[in-house]
Amino acid sequence: MSIANLIAEIDAEIAQLEQARTLLAGSQSRTTTAPAKKPTKRKLSAASRERMATAQRKRWAAAKGAVKAATAKPEKKAAPAKKRGMSAEAKKRIADAQKKRWAAIKAAKEAAKKVPAKKVVKKAPAKKAAAAKKTTVKKAPAAKAKEVVPEKTTPASTEAVSS
Repeated sequence: MSIANLIAEIDAEIAQLEQARTLLAGSQSRTTTAPAKKPTKRKLSAASRERMATAQRKRWAAAKGAVKAATAKPEKKAAPAKKRGMSAEAKKRIADAQKKRWAAIKAAKEAAKKVPAKKVVKKAPAKKAAAAKKTTVKKAPAAKAKEVVPEKTTPASTEAVSS
């Protein structure tokens, strides 16, 4: 067998396998091999967007029951009016008044902090007295435990008494 014969046989087998694949897959093979096209975005001119907006406004007006004829060309809007400014004097007066308000609020908070501090000082001794009662109660059982321990440690003295 020559190399040319081997290649011919392999090509024949490949052709048979491809035919079998197309029969089994049916029309699916065509859809999988076709590349998917990316959708392109529509580009509209400003004039066409304005026509669409005017038509939509007209539909909204009809839906609301307001019968207004939409104009073919939109009216030009007037330039926005210049905003009014504030003089430096007026700004300073407002800032000073606000600072005065905040100072009053801060002073009220300081006064509020001082009043509860005195009450806390009065309550503190009561807590200490309650804590002292608790410690005396805890110490009493501990003292009994200490008395019991020396009795247990005196077996040497009991041996002396028994002998």
